Amino acid sequence: MRRLDRAGAIDFIDVAAEDAACPIDRRDLLARFHARENGVLLSGAAAFAAMWRAIPLLRPLGLAARSPIVLAGLEQLYLLFLRARPLLQRTMRKWERT
Repeated sequence: MRRLDRAGAIDFIDVAAEDAACPIDRRDLLARFHARENGVLLSGAAAFAAMWRAIPLLRPLGLAARSPIVLAGLEQLYLLFLRARPLLQRTMRKWERT
């Protein structure tokens, strides 16, 4: 996403860093993706949609996600991803070692 954000519209913060300013519990921040848009802290698919709206190439996806039906579908996909994430992380670690 950083590469797509050529205009620097997004301020990426590594919440795993010790000096990161955390507006909520660090474990909660690490468990789900978060973003702040217009002063509102968003989580999950809504946070991804906010990020997409800031990147011109992905803006149409972000705008489509303003529909409650689309956002609900994206949130369900995000929840599936969260369940698969540990397996994906293990697989990537093994792949990186080889």
